[in-house]
Amino acid sequence: MPMTKDPLTSRINTLSLADQLTQMENKSSAFESEVRTLPLPTIAAFTQTGTLAPVSFSPNSHTLTPDQPDIVTQKLPHLFATHQGQILKADTPLPTLTGKRIAVLFSGGPAAGGHNVIAGIKAILGPNNTLFGVKSGPKGLLAGELFEITNDALNKVKNLGGFDFLGSDRTKIKTREQYEQVKLVVKKFALNGLIIVGGDDSNTNAAFLAELLQSEGCTVIGVPKTIDGDLQAGAWLPISFGFDTATKIYAEMVGNILQDTPSSRKYWHFVKLMGRSASHVALEVALQTKPSFTLISEEVAAKQSTLGEIVTQLGKTILSRAAKGLNYGVVLIPEGVIEFIPELKTLIQTLNGLIASHETDLQILILTEKLTFIQSQLNAEQKALLMSLPEAIKQQLLLERDSHGNLQVSQIPTEQLLIEMVKIKLKELKSKAETWGEWSAKELDRIMQFKFASNSHFFGYEGRCGAPTRFDAAYTYNLGLIAGSLTLTQQTGYMAAITQLDHDWQAIALPLTGLMGVETREGESTLVIRKALVDIQSPAFSYFVSRRSQWATQDAFCNPGPIQLWGPTSESLPFTIALNHGLSSLKFRIK
Repeated sequence: MPMTKDPLTSRINTLSLADQLTQMENKSSAFESEVRTLPLPTIAAFTQTGTLAPVSFSPNSHTLTPDQPDIVTQKLPHLFATHQGQILKADTPLPTLTGKRIAVLFSGGPAAGGHNVIAGIKAILGPNNTLFGVKSGPKGLLAGELFEITNDALNKVKNLGGFDFLGSDRTKIKTREQYEQVKLVVKKFALNGLIIVGGDDSNTNAAFLAELLQSEGCTVIGVPKTIDGDLQAGAWLPISFGFDTATKIYAEMVGNILQDTPSSRKYWHFVKLMGRSASHVALEVALQTKPSFTLISEEVAAKQSTLGEIVTQLGKTILSRAAKGLNYGVVLIPEGVIEFIPELKTLIQTLNGLIASHETDLQILILTEKLTFIQSQLNAEQKALLMSLPEAIKQQLLLERDSHGNLQVSQIPTEQLLIEMVKIKLKELKSKAETWGEWSAKELDRIMQFKFASNSHFFGYEGRCGAPTRFDAAYTYNLGLIAGSLTLTQQTGYMAAITQLDHDWQAIALPLTGLMGVETREGESTLVIRKALVDIQSPAFSYFVSRRSQWATQDAFCNPGPIQLWGPTSESLPFTIALNHGLSSLKFRIK
């Protein structure tokens, strides 16, 4: 039977090659054109009437409790009293609502699926309500840079990666003047609701704006976004959007490198992965690819492992593989691990304080003068540690701090630090090889002949704006449906969330007040949404521990390949989520 011709292919084939290439401009590659057509399944609650419709929300009998309720009561009295920690569940369809004016903004770094959040909000608001987009994140909100979003505009970015439709930034809205400016913008555009798509800091901002704007009749809803995976709340919020796409992108690249190592047979690749405050990304990529060595920051902290102990362990792994003729491997490193190593954590905290308290004086000094001054302020132990670090690392530790007064760890080449220290350690271990292992004469000879060669990588921005996986595409669209419904029902101070990812997705809303904790920032106790760290007692971490010695001593790696939007792995969840929530398979089921 002859194959049916694809109309698109037939049309393109009538054009010259130059014209074909020109038609691919402006997000119109064959891939982008096709991916826009992928269907977006919806949670059953939104189609109870046979067509897409917003729903009401009611308490589901479960509650969330903040770490320090007294502080939450003091800082967010209206929200805390209103929420009483109750989780809401999707309920009955709403009657037709008209005339509502809702705005949406992105806050913080991009994550795959953001455009589908907007598509979900727009779809659930319907034609009788208005959706505004805020340009350039919180900064654009303060400037009143709002525009009406149309279906035609959204159709061009549906199922595509990035935050470019609106743009984003990291402005913190926290001063009295900023709050008053937000009120003016809300009044100017007569907004009934504001939806903030962001991570833990952005959703903390959403909580304070909800408290502020309740008197203005404007609700505020948060949507959980971060590729780091540290915005979780157990079964109620298994994962934030963007994590699945980012980790699959990183896993493909790490898998490619792992495949290269036994091909060239001479390099150790040190790969730093995004994840400042938590190691979810590193753990997920390790589970997907099975590399020779993976650091998990939370384990380092729990064991109080020193830098010297880490380097020694890594050096022994490298030489143990060399003894078997495996002169290569891959090391995965979370970008924030440097802040989990006890002596470095203490040093960094001291440096943060010194740089903050002497900011004016340090601004006029060149780098070498800064280093001399800082050294004079340290105790003998910290000074010795600082001086033992490679020159490039010492300079990086003195860089300008972020808006919270903290070291910008993504700029610290931790992978280079470990490479330099491992080079030194390997010489020492070689000289004492007979004392730390039982080697045959042949294995010992291989160890002595081994020459360490390395390459370093940092996979960060590569994972933030890829086209979303099938999971992230559907997840974000449904988060948008939830967020839009919550604004229409005038709920405020909640985060849109989805539970039961393996079957019959359930639309819920989490009280932002119930997710709160207290952190020390710029020397002060600050109310923020809690970060979820890797639990070293979790099923995912336990499985990793049970297998890593095998991965270290033999080539057990696998290459997961590129993200599939069609095919056998297109409906898979992150490994860590499936393991930690006791699912029977990797597949997600919306309904």
